[in-house]
Amino acid sequence: MDAVGTVSLIVATLTMGLAAGAFVLFWHTIMPGLASTDDRTFVSAFRSIDKAIINPWFMLFGFLGALVFTLIAAFTQFGRPTFLWTAVALVLYVIVVVITMAINVPLNNALGAAGLPDDPAELAAIRKAFDEARWRAWNLVRVGASVVAFACLTWALVEHGRAAVS
Repeated sequence: MDAVGTVSLIVATLTMGLAAGAFVLFWHTIMPGLASTDDRTFVSAFRSIDKAIINPWFMLFGFLGALVFTLIAAFTQFGRPTFLWTAVALVLYVIVVVITMAINVPLNNALGAAGLPDDPAELAAIRKAFDEARWRAWNLVRVGASVVAFACLTWALVEHGRAAVS
């Protein structure tokens, strides 16, 4: 087995696991925690979280890293028994990226652009326009797709190891 194929598959699996973990964390911790807050706290905290998550570490070792390294892994696994698992992971994660860019990011950006007014009625309107239910529903799709993609890459690693021993 070639080193590039092995390393790319390992790094794809690791970055996919980190990305999936971030989506899962939003699903079961961050959004339920924010849901129980008042409008000012929700808007302020979500804006802060959204600003903080856009950083080189998350982009390289999570969100975009999972896409790039899974793409590289798919190319290196072409023609091997692990290719199907890697390709399925790639397709699922492309769906995650499309959902993120088409739905979640625009909602995040609209919330950020709305500001943080002092008027409670304006804050309530900003929170309502954000549409927490929609954000969470699409995040759940990201959770499912990224977790299944992580499982596919994990299985590809198992198959890759079996092929190396054979």
